[in-house]
Amino acid sequence: MIQKVIIFDFDGTIADTVDALVNIANRLAKEFGYVQITPQELALLRNLTSREIINYSGISLFKIPFLVKRVKGELKDKIPELKPIPGIKDALTALKTEGHRLGIITSNSKDNVTEFLKINDLEELFEFIYSGVTIFGKTTIINNLLRQKQIKSEEVIYVGDETRDIEASKKANIKVIAVTWGFNSPEVLAKQNPYFLIHHPSELLEVINSC
Repeated sequence: MIQKVIIFDFDGTIADTVDALVNIANRLAKEFGYVQITPQELALLRNLTSREIINYSGISLFKIPFLVKRVKGELKDKIPELKPIPGIKDALTALKTEGHRLGIITSNSKDNVTEFLKINDLEELFEFIYSGVTIFGKTTIINNLLRQKQIKSEEVIYVGDETRDIEASKKANIKVIAVTWGFNSPEVLAKQNPYFLIHHPSELLEVINSC
């Protein structure tokens, strides 16, 4: 078996945060000038790419970094209530046991992620956590990580639940596994042609060992 460096997105991929994030976004809607998200609208948004969601919302690009900062701040109080995606802890433990190196790249705050991992006994599984505010992707953060840790792109696999994760991974020339248990729908993820598209964390080990 060849050791891989597996980079995970956090929100929607490891942590079940979608409902909490929608509730926070709705509370901030008036302040930041966009409409609240109804259950019907959420179903629509799941079928849009990240760029399409921003265009649909009508929010100013200038306001997005400030909105992200507020959302992360409000999510901090919810961390003790949040749970891991069902099955993800077993999958992560199996990957670590197999000798793979695990890390996280997220637009959430490092403090939020660290607290969540600690509460859910996941902290020891991850070698690194990189946090950064990104609108359309994480390519720069991925490239910086590979350079700083002297990791070859062919050794890396990214795991995420949004179209922007697929886009960023392709730009960084790394393989990407899209997961259907997070924000974006299976249909819109498939259109982005990820390396693999999986539907349950139990599929991760087999898929990664076949890459």
